[in-house]
Amino acid sequence: MLELIIIACLHGQCREFSNLYDPAEVSMLTCMMSGQTEVARWQQAHAGWQVKRWRCGIHSRQEARL
Repeated sequence: MLELIIIACLHGQCREFSNLYDPAEVSMLTCMMSGQTEVARWQQAHAGWQVKRWRCGIHSRQEARL
């Protein structure tokens, strides 16, 4: 699975948010090219949160269990 990871802060508390994508439908290049648009949509839906950075990566199921 591919994921778009958004690091955003609210009142000094920062969190990581993840949107998962099926690699059969979205490539790493597509994630990187359309990431800014997706982050802008996320920002509109989460008023008050300030996006610090974002990145595309490969989702690890092992990390998700921790």
